[in-house]
Order: sequence, then C-alpha cells, then structure tokens
Amino acid sequence: MLVQKYRDMLTQKSVIRQLSEFATARGKEIGYENVFDYSLGNPSVPVPQEFTDTMIHMLTTRESNELHGYSPNPGITSVREAVAASLEKRFGLPYRKEHIFMASGAAGALAHAFRLVTEPGDEILTFAPFFPEYHPYVDLTGAILKVVPPDTENFQIHFEKFEEMLTEKVMAVLINSPNNPSGVVYTRQTLEKVANILRKKSAEYGHDIFLISDEPYREIVFDGAEAPCVSRFYDNTIMCYSFSKSLSLPGERIGYVAVNPRCKYAEEMVYMCVQISRGTGHNCPPSIIQLAVAQVLDKTAELSVYETNRNILYRELVNLGFTCVKPGGTFYIFPKALEEDAKVFCEKALKYDLILVPGDTFGAPGYFRMAYCIDTEKVKRSLEALRRFVKEEYGR
Repeated sequence: MLVQKYRDMLTQKSVIRQLSEFATARGKEIGYENVFDYSLGNPSVPVPQEFTDTMIHMLTTRESNELHGYSPNPGITSVREAVAASLEKRFGLPYRKEHIFMASGAAGALAHAFRLVTEPGDEILTFAPFFPEYHPYVDLTGAILKVVPPDTENFQIHFEKFEEMLTEKVMAVLINSPNNPSGVVYTRQTLEKVANILRKKSAEYGHDIFLISDEPYREIVFDGAEAPCVSRFYDNTIMCYSFSKSLSLPGERIGYVAVNPRCKYAEEMVYMCVQISRGTGHNCPPSIIQLAVAQVLDKTAELSVYETNRNILYRELVNLGFTCVKPGGTFYIFPKALEEDAKVFCEKALKYDLILVPGDTFGAPGYFRMAYCIDTEKVKRSLEALRRFVKEEYGR
C-alpha cells in the first residue's frame, strides 16, 4: 500500500514549477525568446571563470579518488576549515570547522536544521511572505509550520502577530533575508528586535528557541548595502547557506549548515547532523564540488545584472500604477496585483505571454512574484507586453 500523505501531495504541486513548465511548453510553440518567463528563480548569469578554471585544474591534476570518492560525513575537512575561516573573516565570529556541516544546498541544510531542534508536534514560525516549499520541508519532519501574517507596508516583520504566535510550542523561528519573494532585506533594527523577543521568550518558557536563518541570497544586495549577519544578533542561530545564487550553481546542490560558535550546543550539533544524514540518506554532497567552492569563497558571479533588472522593472511597475515595495536584494519583486484575486490576475497575464506567480502560496494573497533572473534585453522587451496587459485588461 502506498503512503497516502505523498499521494495527496500529487495534487499539491508547486505553482512555481507548474508555471515554469507552462512557459517551457509555450516556448516550443512560439520560441522561448518570446515568452516572458518570470516564474522560476534560476540564476541567469554564468558561473565565475575562476570556478570553471578550478574545476579544469583539479580534473587534470588531482587523483580520481580524491575528486570522486566519498567525503567524510560532515564534509571534507579542508573545505569546512576554509568555510569557517571565510565566515570568521567576514562576520567576526569565531567559526571553526567543528561548526560547519556541508550540505546539499540550502534545502539540505534546512532539512538538517529542522531535525536538530524539533520533535514531531513542535512548531516552527516563519514570516509571510515566505518560500512555499517551507511547508513540505517542515511538515514532513513531523513538526508544524506556522506562518506569521505579513506587514504589507514594508514586508519587514509584523511584530504584534509574531509575539502573539510565539507560544511555548515554538522551538524554532525560520527567517529568510534577503527575502524570497519580496526582495526585502531585514534591517538591523528588525533583527535586534527578533533576537530580544526570542531571548525573553526562551527565558519565560524555560527552553531554547532557535533562530534558523535561510541565507541563499546573502550576496545579492543592492544600492551598496550589505545584508546584516543574523548570527551576530542571537547566539542560538543556525545559518543555512547555498552557493546556488552567489556562484550561479543551483544544479550542483552545494551549501552548508553553520552553527553559531556562541551556541552552547555548537560542536555537538554538527555531529548530530551526521546522524540525521544517516536517517535521511543525505550522506555528503559531491567531493569535487566541495573542493571547488572552497577555492572561490571570496568570489561571486556577476550579480550586478540583477540590480539593473530590478531598476528597470520597479520603475515601470510604479509608472503603471502598481503598489510595490522596492527590493533591497535577491532577484525577485513582489507587487500588489491590480485586482483582489492575484490568481485571476496572473491567469490574465498568460494571454500576453507574461508568466507571473500569484502570491497566495507565499502567504500574501493579492500579490504576485516576478523572478527577474533573466537577460536584461528580455526584461526590456517584456515591458511592452506588460503595458499592453495593464491597458487592455485594466484600462491603465
């Protein structure tokens, strides 16, 4: 007999993936260059040349078993050392290899973090708007994801609702900054307030509340800003990182868990991750990719393209009368739809070959997401379709 909960999920497929598949099929009909696909957050810029050069050099100079053999369960020691040294240099916290667990992207890192600090029936809070896959990530551990409603004025945190929902059942709070889908970067003041609340509630309830920080967009920030390091504000922080966006390596599935060195359980938690891997079949990301990223930790892809795209789209959306919080990072923008039902709005957009994602599954009905990780030339060409859509459907 098949497991019913997974059969039920067949009717709950990702809206983002469904729209991406629609865009691909439509592209076969009219040419993908004529489909303005803002559905999927798939980086559009090439990997840094240094990464490619590193891969070529390793493949031609190193032993096959070193590159393609099993790595130690927590990850290759030299890689963990390099990641720790990079974090210490960048953020001023005393990271060591004992605080680093190499994982298969941010999703793999989150899978370990959730299992580190929750039992079935425990609650994890996150903040809308949020990445929809958080639900299966959390719910399938046996924990329960609860979503704090959004503050749509600025997409920071709705603190009144947060404190109301932060009950004794909550064992962890999941934060994502820069944020998918809003593009908002949480301010220092926001993070300080979150940390103060968690310290107060941990003392009140007599148990630790962990802060799990999902950080795949950490390097994609605009206007010369920097995303504040969440771990600086709260000792019981578990950082979950991916190189998918910073290095344009989503298909390589490489990231890490970094437990705050100030956490009293820090060194124990990394080796608990090893035991979690035994139960989930994770068992280390590829050795060659671990070794390669360790050589380019201070590099990124040419991320400035995303800021250019943001500027073009934000300016046009505002001119067309959309209400929109200006993104401070990522490659997403999250405007308010021109009618109450964003699903209907996005369905109408399909007639103009504009692939937009309704905000309902992100916890923000009435909004829609555009993933502008596409060529700038295509962003510019999409504006005419956007103008026709708005004029013909909404008379603007």
